[in-house]
Amino acid sequence: MTTTSAETTSLTTLANGVRLVAIRLPHLDSASVSVFVRTGSLHESARSSGISHVVEHMAFKGTHERDCRRINLDAELLGAEVNAHTDKDHTAYHMRGLAEHAGQFVTMLGDIVRNSTFPEAELERERQVILQEVLEDDDDPVSTAFKLFDQASWGHHAMARPVIGSRRNIERFSRAELLDYVGRQYSARNVIVGVAGNIDPQAIARLVEAAFGDMPAGQPNQVEAPVYMGGVRTRRQTGSSQSHVVMGYPLPPLTAEDATGLVAAALFGEGMSSPLLHEVREQRGLVYYAACSADVGALAGQFIIEASTTPEHLDELFGELMRLLARQAEGIDPLDLRRARNQIAVRRMRTRERPYRRLEEAAQDLYTLGRIRPSAEHDARLAAVDADALRGHFARMLTQPASVAVAGKLGQGLRERIHRAITSVTLTQAA
Repeated sequence: MTTTSAETTSLTTLANGVRLVAIRLPHLDSASVSVFVRTGSLHESARSSGISHVVEHMAFKGTHERDCRRINLDAELLGAEVNAHTDKDHTAYHMRGLAEHAGQFVTMLGDIVRNSTFPEAELERERQVILQEVLEDDDDPVSTAFKLFDQASWGHHAMARPVIGSRRNIERFSRAELLDYVGRQYSARNVIVGVAGNIDPQAIARLVEAAFGDMPAGQPNQVEAPVYMGGVRTRRQTGSSQSHVVMGYPLPPLTAEDATGLVAAALFGEGMSSPLLHEVREQRGLVYYAACSADVGALAGQFIIEASTTPEHLDELFGELMRLLARQAEGIDPLDLRRARNQIAVRRMRTRERPYRRLEEAAQDLYTLGRIRPSAEHDARLAAVDADALRGHFARMLTQPASVAVAGKLGQGLRERIHRAITSVTLTQAA
């Protein structure tokens, strides 16, 4: 076992490759414990699409020692919250409660992650629950627009497939397939245990060793990066009176360690005084809701603009979005840059005040970079993004084909009109 440490965070690596991130926060009376597994929809084939999410649901349905009710009761007797989620690049299992119970949370989550039996009867019941979740997701125009946006961005790569998977696969998955998937994907070199709170890191390390020390090492779950495509996708959905728009461009992956896209997104569309909200909502009344964000992952990133409007406003909305983007490529307002930097700084402060978010960020760093970046490094990268870097970023971004998705109520000839709008504005027109 080798141990390194930095600031209040310690990193311990077991002999088999399991890593423990322990963040000692003595001012808290609570503790958050998470087990991150580097497997998600990115690691699935078209035939297995959705299996990571099904495994996550089924992990709580029984282990060799505990049935479904006992798993929940053991947590609730301690007053603890227990949950899980599946993402494109990882699956995570969480418990949060009193700091004095952190060691028990490690043991309980170790049992869930390593010893789940996926009982047949429970699988049939949970299959119906997940199918209801699929129906709800398919009925949501916003969710549909984001799924179409991923397809426009990444084509046939696994990055384009939704985490929830396909209805056909969910109806088909067997207990044997779940066990086989876990046996291949849930290996020590893909597991990170995160613990944050008023804890004793050495005591936690001993419990992590007991729970995960004999886990087969395996190999890191790796996936080839997608090639960005771009294009327009639309889907009409009855019952919706609005058109839900998601539009964006590619960003470098986390490995580039480039904060320009993050600052660009905050500058363009975070807050009511941002160019996006001020122009399309406050000045023109085209939307009630609009936002801009940067989603940067291990393999690729996306600069994302989202908005909801009515079909008769779509043409004007796309024209205004392109004009505003081109305007940033011509020059950056110093006040907008100052606002964006401060908004990001406050958002990062709030993240550091949330133990789970700190653990998730550390796990993402370890999976992608093999190290945990200190806060000072984040701050330095953000401070290095100046107006010239942002102007160049917007200019380069606009040389790429946009990815556009619209779901909900649609007008006639929408795809052609969108294509004309997103290719008609040049940089000099925004001056």
